[in-house]
Amino acid sequence: MTKKVRVRFAPSPTGGLHIGGLRTALFNYLFAKKHGGDFILRIEDTDQTRFVEGAEAYIELALNWAGIPCDEGPNKAGKYGPYRQSERKASYANYVNSLIEKGAAYYAFDTTESLDFHRTDHESKGKTFIYNAHNRLKLDNSLSLSKEETASKIASGTPFVVRFKTPENTTITTSDMIRGTVSFKTDTLDDKVLFKSDGMPTYHLANVVDDHLMEISHVIRGEEWLPSLALHIQLYQAFGWEAPEFAHLPLIMKPTGKGKLSKRDGEKGGFPVFPLTWLESTGYKEAGYFPEAVVNFLALLGWNPGTAQELFNLEELVGAFELERVQKSGARFDPEKTKWFNQQYLQKASAVILLPEFKKGLVASFGKTAIENKSDKVLENIIEMVKERAAFTHELIGLSAYFFVDPTEYDPKALKKQWKENTPQILTALTEIIKAQTDFSSANLELTIKNYITEQSLSFGAVMPPLRLALVGALSGPHVFDIMEVLGKDSCVKRIKALLNSPK
Repeated sequence: MTKKVRVRFAPSPTGGLHIGGLRTALFNYLFAKKHGGDFILRIEDTDQTRFVEGAEAYIELALNWAGIPCDEGPNKAGKYGPYRQSERKASYANYVNSLIEKGAAYYAFDTTESLDFHRTDHESKGKTFIYNAHNRLKLDNSLSLSKEETASKIASGTPFVVRFKTPENTTITTSDMIRGTVSFKTDTLDDKVLFKSDGMPTYHLANVVDDHLMEISHVIRGEEWLPSLALHIQLYQAFGWEAPEFAHLPLIMKPTGKGKLSKRDGEKGGFPVFPLTWLESTGYKEAGYFPEAVVNFLALLGWNPGTAQELFNLEELVGAFELERVQKSGARFDPEKTKWFNQQYLQKASAVILLPEFKKGLVASFGKTAIENKSDKVLENIIEMVKERAAFTHELIGLSAYFFVDPTEYDPKALKKQWKENTPQILTALTEIIKAQTDFSSANLELTIKNYITEQSLSFGAVMPPLRLALVGALSGPHVFDIMEVLGKDSCVKRIKALLNSPK
């Protein structure tokens, strides 16, 4: 690549950033960093009627949480600003006027009522109304009016828009880095509005002008913008500018594989579709996902590294990412696979990293006393013992509850199966052995109790399951002697006695 790579993520602040948008931002970021380029955040807020308060801040927070911050943006000024299109408003009129002067655009005075009439009339005849070369000379615009009539309408304040003049009987052919050669027949395209009656440019004009002025080298965006590519290419040609390279990413599909993933799918399926909580929709952060896990699974939605590797940190993703390995077809979203990714990152995370959230969860579930009598080192040891079965940090609380609260109930099936005639005698003997220990380490407890089992010619099945039931309330959990060491002598004795005295 001869010129510097500069890419942009250009969302509209019309709501929370969907994970599809976050993936678009991620692919832009990976491509930029792979080639030593810049990743720009540009807020495309030309449609003020759809502006949602707080959406812009949310977008930037989401990017920062995911670990893919912009190099330039509304709150990180560069020499190509401003980075909100509403703040660039004054410059667009000059560009649209130059298109009019070149004959590439024209004024259109058609009222909403008039256009609605034409649409309805076409629909009644089984046709689709397209405003372009086949009918524009019959409509109310500067192509069908004289210069004097046009000037008079403008001078009198008649509302107008500016439309692009799509050439007739032409095929627009260009290339896409993902899809290869793409072609569009201009007779199927309408003369898109470039400038609205409120004095604001449409997405199409502002997008092209800003990409040119910001020296964007590659436009990497969602598949839904592919139909706009023909107009954008024509605008570059009309302005006499070199167009950037384009790449249109595949859609993220519903878990069924049919249709684009939506907010409603998340609500129905009980999984997040936003990186952070937006309004009533819980985000990945709040659901307990690691940002690294979210980035990892998003990267593999539509991109294939060409190997069997599935776990990538951000640096590895940058090194491996190639746009040419992005697939054309939609990528099916798998909620269970996202949990798997999070589980992998949880298993790799050190107990020190997990400790703050673990302590918050303990206090919320059991009160401050849960952590007041246990050191951070003990709590970290508990995390390491139980985290193998967890996919989320908050699941550690349930998996370790017996370390903080004595069992009040016992698994009835396990109790019925494990409680034998000699079980009370065995548990009573264990309480005396436990009381006598001065070294209450896991290793010493294991040696001592195994010696007792051997000396009494007992089976491990007669001793260990009832002991675990007494300590945990179920036949689950990590190494029983590790549990005992954490619980301490008094708690172990108390729990065994509680099981002995419980109704059978």
